[in-house]
Amino acid sequence: MPGAAFAGPNTDRTYPLLPEDSESTVVYAYTDLVLRQRPPTHPEPGEHAGAPMNEIGTQVAGPILQRYLVFGASGYIGSNLVPFLSGRGLRVRAAARTIDVLRSRGWPGVELVQADALDTASLAAALAGVDVAFYLVHSMAAGRDFGRLDQEAAANFAAAAAAAGVARIVYLGGLVPEGATGEHIVSRRETGEVLRAGAVPVTEVRAGIIIGPGSAAFEVMRDLVLNLPVMVTPRWVRAKSPPIALENLLGYLLGVANSAAAAGRIYDAAGPGEVSYEDMMRLMAEVAGKRQPVILPVPVLSPGLSSYWLGLTTAVPPDIAKALIGGLKHDFHADDAALRQLVPQRLLSVREAIAAAFAAERSHQTVTRWAEGAFALRGFRHDVAYYAKKASGSAQAATSPAAVWEQLIRLGGRNRYFYMNGLWWLREFLDWCVGGPGFSRGRRDPDELRLGDVVDYWTVIGIEPERHLTLHFGMKAPGSGILEFDLRPMECGGTEVKVTAYWHPRGVWGLLYWYALVPAHLFLFRGWTRAIARRAEAAAGVPAAN
Repeated sequence: MPGAAFAGPNTDRTYPLLPEDSESTVVYAYTDLVLRQRPPTHPEPGEHAGAPMNEIGTQVAGPILQRYLVFGASGYIGSNLVPFLSGRGLRVRAAARTIDVLRSRGWPGVELVQADALDTASLAAALAGVDVAFYLVHSMAAGRDFGRLDQEAAANFAAAAAAAGVARIVYLGGLVPEGATGEHIVSRRETGEVLRAGAVPVTEVRAGIIIGPGSAAFEVMRDLVLNLPVMVTPRWVRAKSPPIALENLLGYLLGVANSAAAAGRIYDAAGPGEVSYEDMMRLMAEVAGKRQPVILPVPVLSPGLSSYWLGLTTAVPPDIAKALIGGLKHDFHADDAALRQLVPQRLLSVREAIAAAFAAERSHQTVTRWAEGAFALRGFRHDVAYYAKKASGSAQAATSPAAVWEQLIRLGGRNRYFYMNGLWWLREFLDWCVGGPGFSRGRRDPDELRLGDVVDYWTVIGIEPERHLTLHFGMKAPGSGILEFDLRPMECGGTEVKVTAYWHPRGVWGLLYWYALVPAHLFLFRGWTRAIARRAEAAAGVPAAN
């Protein structure tokens, strides 16, 4: 097949697509169970037969001497693409709005920069010395105005890339069905148009549903399968799409980035067949070992009603659910012949992709939650929702973050929890009754906390003195949860104290557990943060407010 090798920058030399040591470096490494079910694919005669192959049959190569920028590296695709590239010996710079999120990934050899496409001043440093820029940002979770934000961000990025002398932009867009009206789909198409209006050549890869942990549509279906044995669904459940495995998509992105022929082109990326959302959910239930759900499509659920229904029955955030629903009502078709010829690789079936995604989670080969904010620990379980439900409360203290921190780190053990200790005792008692560690009280030191410390039934999994404390919930419950405290200095000289609970439900019982405790959480968190603030003020000698 022609086009199996790619031209390097400013040279006549060609390079095949991917590296030899993919088994140890790929983010979603496929397990022996999956791999043994299908023999490796090899190139046909005359098709770079001497090039080694990776697990999915993509040709491999050594490092290409150019610098890649992954813009939107904290997102779902970006957080997987960065180690995919760096594991192949490539020079990678990762950019995101919040650099602390990138630092938490622990990517060796990757340059990290803070940049925001809506902040033009931040783009010059991110793009300096870059040959190929992967543009992987969108504003789907920003609410009603995300379409305008997407276009503004794209225009800023295109202009900054041209000023920096970037040779190519690779943009991951979405498949666009005929007559599409969904805001999310239309915004993805318009973003590509804005980028192409700039001076830098753009390669756009359009994909539909991506099968892998963290993909929004994948997680919607997973939550439905886990939570609802009987589903009343909109008619869009029978719409068809050609889903693609995450690993295949990453191979395509790298392939087009290294192909001179791909400059200025738009490619459809798809898996080896079209299936309905109903079929995907049934396959997901089968692979997960769950009973097949009863699916009842009805014509009365509008996109708006469907988004509220998803918000109630899944852990998917409302803004993301609403944006997705607008597109799911369409059949998606892809003509991927050109991309398959340019970047030959064995495409995983839907069943194989689902099995590989679940296996990666079980073997801890997935990256942490993509959304900026909480380190929302799921315990690497495929039967626990990827997205989290959350509840929070806050208060203000008329003293410094240091003074508040000194009180905050004393919680638990003999100090208890400063507010409504009777409710804490009741919850501990109920946990003890079902065999949990509810009455396992104590801590290493009453006045000091370290990473990894156990405080009663909490484990310290994140700590930034005077700024941030993250505790992992250890009681028996149908799901996984964390508790985050954030201290923010205020202009008046005081400190805002905020506590947020993130809950990843496991099945319908996990959802019911959350809904049963939400009222108590909201009441408790407001009082808890006030109690911490008042203790800090008293310790600092601040007079009590009347």
